[in-house]
Amino acid sequence: MAPKSSFLDKVLGRISRLDAEGLQTVVQRLASERTFLETLFNTIEDGVLVVDENARILYFNQAIARFLGFQADVEGQPITDFIPELDWDKIVRFDSAGGQGVVRHEFEIHFPRPRFLRLYAAPLDGRAEGSSGVALIVHDATEARQQTFEAIESERVQALKLLAASVAHEIGNPLNALHIHLQLMEREIRKLKKGSDGRPAEGTPGAPRSRSRSQAPLGLAETGDIAQKLEQFLGVAKGEISRLDYIVTQFLQAMRPTPPQMKLSPLNEVVLKTLELLQPELDNRGLHVKSRLARQLPITPIDPVQIQQVLVNLVKNAMQAMTKGGTLSLQTGEGSDGVWVGVADTGGGIPQEQINRIFEPFFTTKEKGSGLGLMIVQRIVRAHGGRIELESQVGRGTTFRIWLPLHERKPRLLEAPA
Repeated sequence: MAPKSSFLDKVLGRISRLDAEGLQTVVQRLASERTFLETLFNTIEDGVLVVDENARILYFNQAIARFLGFQADVEGQPITDFIPELDWDKIVRFDSAGGQGVVRHEFEIHFPRPRFLRLYAAPLDGRAEGSSGVALIVHDATEARQQTFEAIESERVQALKLLAASVAHEIGNPLNALHIHLQLMEREIRKLKKGSDGRPAEGTPGAPRSRSRSQAPLGLAETGDIAQKLEQFLGVAKGEISRLDYIVTQFLQAMRPTPPQMKLSPLNEVVLKTLELLQPELDNRGLHVKSRLARQLPITPIDPVQIQQVLVNLVKNAMQAMTKGGTLSLQTGEGSDGVWVGVADTGGGIPQEQINRIFEPFFTTKEKGSGLGLMIVQRIVRAHGGRIELESQVGRGTTFRIWLPLHERKPRLLEAPA
C-alpha cells in the first residue's frame, strides 16, 4: 500500500471540526504546496500534461506550452485537438485495465515548429481499474534523435570493418557445411555407380579388379536408401546456400543503401505479395496467419520493393520468435496524415532492457541472427519519412507498426478559439 500524505490525511480526518481560522490555515498551506509544485513543474524541461478520462486538459506546465503552442485558455479542451497523432483510445484501454505499466509513444509535430516528441502516459489512479485521468510526460527528443543520426553516419566507416569480420565468420560456417555434405554425396554416388553396373566406378583410384562379396550389386531397397540420403544431403546444402545468400544480401543492403523510388502504390497489395512470398515457410512452421486489411485504403507514395523488404524482415523476425502453433497477424489502417501496417506475433516478447538496442547494428536476440534486419527496416522507414511504433510484452508477443505519410507534410495550423 502506498504511503499516505501526513498533512492532507490529518486534515481530512478532522475537517468537520475546524473553525474559520483553522480552515484558513489549511487553505494557506495547500496554496503554498500548490505554488511549490507549480514552480517545480515549470522549472523542468519536460512537458507535464494532465487530462481527465474524457481526454480534456486539466493542467499543463510551461514546457508543454512551448512544445504545442498552448494558450492560457486551453484548459477543458480535448487534447486530441492539439495532438491528433495521439492514440487516445489505446491510452484509455490501458488506463481502464489497471495494473502497473506505462504507454510509450513517439510522434512528430509541425506547429509551432517541427519537433520530434516522446510521450509517456501513466494513469492517475495507479494500478486501480477504471479511468480517472492520465498524466502525460512529453520529452523533446529532437536533438537526441539528430545526434543519433549523426552518430550512425560517423560510425559507418567503423561499422564496415565490423561487418566484414561478422560476414566472413557467418559465411564460413555454411561453406564448411556445404563442403562436408558434398563430400558425403560424392561417396554415396560412388556406391550407386558400383551397385548399378556391378563394378567399381571407372577412374576410382585404387579400385580392385576382382569383385568381392562387399562389392556385390546393390539391391533396389539399398539403392533407395542411398537415394534418400542424397535427398537429405541436398536439402541441407540448399538450406545453407539460402542462408548464405540471405546474409550476403543483408550485408550489401546495409552497406549500399539506395534512395526509395517513390510511386503511388496500394499498401495492401504489398502486404499480400509479402504473404504470398513467405506462405510456404509459414506453412512449414505450422503458424496461423490472421490478416485484417483495411478496405479502400488510399494509395500511398512508397517504394513497393523497399516496403516489401521491410515487411519480409518483420515477418521473418515474428516467425523466428514463435514456436509451432503461434499466430502471425498483419493489419493495415489509416490515420489523419498517413497509412500504417502492423506485424504482430505471439512469441516471447522483448525484455525491457533490450528494446532500446534492437535497432543497433549486430545486436540480435536470435542464435543465427545477423543483427542487420531491423537496422535496414529503420533506414527504409526513415527514408520514406515514416516512423516505427513498437509494443512488446514478455510472454505475450511483439507488435511493430509502420506509419507512412500520405503526402508531403505541411504545417498544421491551430483553429482560432471561438
